[in-house]
Amino acid sequence: MSVTAPYGSWASPIVPALLTSAVPGYAWPRVDRGNLYWLESRPWENGRSVIVQKDPKGNVRDVLNPPLSARSKVHEYGGTPYLVADDMLYFCLQDDQRLYAQDLSVRDSIPLPLTPESDYRFADFCLDRKRQRLICVAENHAQPGEPENLLVSVPLDRSMAIQRLCEGADFYAYPRLDNHSEQLCWVSWNHPDLPWDNTQLWLAELDADGNPRTPRLLAGSGLESIVQPCWSPDNRLCFISDRDNWWNLYRWDPDSDQTSALLPMVAEFATPLWVLGMSNYGFCDDGTLVCSYTQQGSWQLAMLPPGSQTLQPVSTDYAQISDLYCEGNCAWLVGASANRGAELAQLDIGERDTQPGQLSVLARSSSPAIQSGYLSNPQPVSFPTSGGDIAHGFFYPPANPGFNGPVNSLPPLIVVCHGGPTGATGSALNLKIQYWTSRGFAVLDVNYRGSTGYGRRYRQQLQGQWGIVDVEDVTAGARYLIEQQKVDPQKVAIRGSSAGGYTVLAALCFRDLFKAGACLYGIGDLETLARDTHKFESRYLDRLVGPYPEKQSIYRDRSPLYHAEKFHCPVIFFQGLDDRVVPPEQALTMVNALKEKHLPVAYLPFADEGHGFRKAETIRQALEAELYFYGKVFGFTPADELPAISIHNLQE
Repeated sequence: MSVTAPYGSWASPIVPALLTSAVPGYAWPRVDRGNLYWLESRPWENGRSVIVQKDPKGNVRDVLNPPLSARSKVHEYGGTPYLVADDMLYFCLQDDQRLYAQDLSVRDSIPLPLTPESDYRFADFCLDRKRQRLICVAENHAQPGEPENLLVSVPLDRSMAIQRLCEGADFYAYPRLDNHSEQLCWVSWNHPDLPWDNTQLWLAELDADGNPRTPRLLAGSGLESIVQPCWSPDNRLCFISDRDNWWNLYRWDPDSDQTSALLPMVAEFATPLWVLGMSNYGFCDDGTLVCSYTQQGSWQLAMLPPGSQTLQPVSTDYAQISDLYCEGNCAWLVGASANRGAELAQLDIGERDTQPGQLSVLARSSSPAIQSGYLSNPQPVSFPTSGGDIAHGFFYPPANPGFNGPVNSLPPLIVVCHGGPTGATGSALNLKIQYWTSRGFAVLDVNYRGSTGYGRRYRQQLQGQWGIVDVEDVTAGARYLIEQQKVDPQKVAIRGSSAGGYTVLAALCFRDLFKAGACLYGIGDLETLARDTHKFESRYLDRLVGPYPEKQSIYRDRSPLYHAEKFHCPVIFFQGLDDRVVPPEQALTMVNALKEKHLPVAYLPFADEGHGFRKAETIRQALEAELYFYGKVFGFTPADELPAISIHNLQE
């Protein structure tokens, strides 16, 4: 029997420990000599990234012993940090960013360095067996100012002689050897573009010394984003381009020197390249293409047999699919559904001309099962916004079988702003959202204009308009739900992290709809961000706002810090003190400005945390503090036993 209690005060089994204690993240599956490997992130081990092996008999072990952690810091966001071949593990060690080799045929062997102590960082490897070397993206921080990005080779003989292969462009990605180790392709781009704006695909033959000879431009008009080049078993080069609005699959024909679309579809076969090495398709040995794609925020899995022009769908309940990798007659991927967290799955493609094979789950979270009644089902919503446009998102109503809200009352709403801002939210299980809905909150997760998954034109609507159309869309989404009488108009909060944190602060500053806000490592001063951030994003705002300093006045006009007098409601800030993307001074300056305005404000800094929280304790403290904050602001008493936090200027 359910109990009637104020929204927000409901007791829930979805506690912070559930989000972190036994919920690893899975990434980058790889296969070598019948053994499956993957990278597993573990918040309960201080965010350590562990390389795990599963042998043909089903035995699972960590091949990277504590405290070692495999993580690249190229672009700060990193990328694929390891490769396994011939029983050898090659990986980038988080602590010193050096490359190491470890013999997996010897139990508990000691990793040995392949690169010297230096200012280099490495990511996204391919193996050149012919020349016994690794080819990878490198970032050299030895020089003052911006680091140098390039492609390098690293010999496997431990001579530590790093060789430059490609240099001159501002950024590189996806070095990939053809099947004969005779040709090397790669993707590059230059300021002020980011990889979802404009990139170029290059191809070069390798000379006798393994150096690229006379690189030629295969694709990249200056008006397209090219990602994920991949060689098919018949040595044809494929890639993904958004030249026709959608990130679709293309193939280059060396005989005609022409490219053609493999599968023209109103769908996206790629996501923005925030992390090097991302993959959404691959080829099995018989030429079968296995791919994942998204339409209107929903992900699909499919196969394209050799010679076929028609995709064969593979039935799954996954709402999100990533890290797709093919080897032999199988594909591996990371998938998540609306009611299950991330899991590592294998697809056997079966025989030709038969039904697609079935998925089998190889690894999943060991967290306790959550009764379905505590999980709010995401409802896709599209709603009108400014300029006659339509924005998108997912609505989650409160869900808890043990409680009902009081008669004639409506739940509080939390509007969630995803980061990037070039990114997207999806409908896969997100326990951070369920944490709120199971306590009586409604949640609207918004894919504002500028989000990915809806084509290049939708993504580019944010160019020159950051702080305007995203703010209009999150506000329009909240109003849409208010007009439908689904939420309490007096209890509307907005939360977001990183770029989403900027949208939060801008919405609180330039709109009067929201009654509270939570900003996690967000941006208060666009001008400071333009002057003081890492290379990868240093010209990001040229596209989103305008060239700096030429458009300095626009930066100030859209920076909440310069308009603190317009804030009208309580705000809580969370910030990692080791953040290199959004410096901690941003949060502290905003906090001090709101203190001076005598608005309720709370500030929680976290030592040894960067851009995004990795430690279980940090995640717990942040969630509990935010719930405590909403309870004080909206006038309810949470069922959880929460540590009190200091909220300046709050009058109870």
